[in-house]
Amino acid sequence: MASTGKPRRSWRAKFRDAFRGIKRGVRGHSSFYVHFFFAVLAVAAGLTLGCNRIEWCLIAGCIGFVFVAELFNSAVETIFHGFDEATKSRVKGCLDIAAGAVLVAALTAVAIGSVVLVPKLRVLPDVFTSSTDARR
Repeated sequence: MASTGKPRRSWRAKFRDAFRGIKRGVRGHSSFYVHFFFAVLAVAAGLTLGCNRIEWCLIAGCIGFVFVAELFNSAVETIFHGFDEATKSRVKGCLDIAAGAVLVAALTAVAIGSVVLVPKLRVLPDVFTSSTDARR
């Protein structure tokens, strides 16, 4: 491999850039906060309903999947806003495709979350009924 004369970046610098990218991707994008709210809700439901390791992996994977899709969408939006008006009119479809990717990720997360959490919700009435019966 030929040297380009550029010094290699340290791992520390790479991680710093990555965290700065996450910060930029999150800041100013209101839809990210909506996804964050639902991620917190999913974690709270998982804690309350006593998910096992596999279920936690599915929940964490879905949350990560949606956040990654949202970050890519933010990257596409950032690039789009740097274009001149003529270019924007030609590549507007890219924004729609990126938004569609976030929608697919979110709907997939809802479907998987439903498969994991809904069966656990069905046993809650039994728990409340049996604890009420025990008090009588």
